[in-house]
Amino acid sequence: MEKILVVDDDQSVLKVIKMRLEAGDYKAEASTDSKKAIEMARHEIFDLALVDLRLGSHNGIELMEELHQTNPEMPIIIFTAYGTIENAVEAMRRGAYSYLTKPFDYNDLLTEIKDCLGKSKLSKEIKSLRDQVKQRYGFEHIVYKSEKMQKVLEQVTHAGAVDSNVYIEGESGTGKELIAKTLHVASARKDHPFVAINCAAIPETLLEGELFGYERGAFTGAARGRKGLFALAHTGTFFLDEISEMPLSMQVKLLRALEEKEFYPLGGDRPVKVDVRIIAATNKNLEEETRKGTFRKDLYYRIHVIPIRLPPLRERKEEIPYLARFFLEKNAKKMNKQIKEFSAAALQKLLLHSWPGNVRELENTVECAVALATQDTITDDLLLNFRQAGPAGPNSFKSAKENFERDYLIQLIELTRGNVSQAAKLAGKYRADLYELLKKYEINPSDFRESRGVTNF
Repeated sequence: MEKILVVDDDQSVLKVIKMRLEAGDYKAEASTDSKKAIEMARHEIFDLALVDLRLGSHNGIELMEELHQTNPEMPIIIFTAYGTIENAVEAMRRGAYSYLTKPFDYNDLLTEIKDCLGKSKLSKEIKSLRDQVKQRYGFEHIVYKSEKMQKVLEQVTHAGAVDSNVYIEGESGTGKELIAKTLHVASARKDHPFVAINCAAIPETLLEGELFGYERGAFTGAARGRKGLFALAHTGTFFLDEISEMPLSMQVKLLRALEEKEFYPLGGDRPVKVDVRIIAATNKNLEEETRKGTFRKDLYYRIHVIPIRLPPLRERKEEIPYLARFFLEKNAKKMNKQIKEFSAAALQKLLLHSWPGNVRELENTVECAVALATQDTITDDLLLNFRQAGPAGPNSFKSAKENFERDYLIQLIELTRGNVSQAAKLAGKYRADLYELLKKYEINPSDFRESRGVTNF
């Protein structure tokens, strides 16, 4: 049963809220005093807090921040009167989950609590998943900075709870294998093998032997038998990267192995039974490949159970400053160089590039810049000298304008480290107008106030 802390200076309101929460199967603890509420939070673990914005002579925002010092992961919903909605928005900017205006409908309150607790639980699961992947594979900063990657990790968390096959689609360099490994760690098979193969890297004549293995004497040179990758992945996860490049003749054999959960090694006359979860990936549109006849429809439907699409870097440009800084620190340490930052012009150049090679291209670009740098700052002349910045073709006027606005805002907030007042002065705009633009492009200034890691995808 989830435990909720309620803080309001109106004793009658507290009594009604507590009664409603308990009727909704929550355990509620209430207080009219801020200091007492803080003490309660220090001695008990609460899943959520409901805090009135006006607490007599006290400030609900200050209480919220003190509660977050005790439990940073506890979501907080703010109560506010109609006349203080602007302050409630400020509270959300400073860490509140949401706000409700008084008088509120108690069904709305219960709905908001349910939604908040659900998202909080998912966020904790994602954090746990990142920690597990870090421990297993050494990825130090699997953190997301965009709404799109948040949704990808939510899909990974949900897919990890079942054993269905997963299909990952994404351009080269977006991190499909990392997502596959993360899925494996999130699943019940995490303590069993994770085996990967790149179907495009192995010649057709050798692919069957790689997948299914072979018996001694199966072909000239087969002096001893060898287990195939399917057998090695038994009870674990088998990742088939670039599956669209698999020849049609092998697609038939793969389909049979998936349907029958068994296969015959080359030269063998006894079937080998396997229990594996399949994760397939490609940088092509597999549905289009089936229409062209280069990929079997029946195999497509067999692997395309849970689809996950990885967005290209150009669709999540807000992550570029964090990724770039992470790669800068990583390579400066590796090369024993005292390089601290990017110049404003360098960041702008990174933001304007279309990144056809995605995160892999960005990492290589930063590594090259670090290698060539002779000062403590990466300047724009060290970046992308052999590439053309910007999109390959002209966008519509509206799209170009929106791309410019988004990139400009990201650069502005990045340069001011999340200080909206300072950013508004630099932009020559009213603070409220700047907030509207940030909201339009889903840019959260608090994400820029400290370096919290990057999405290493």
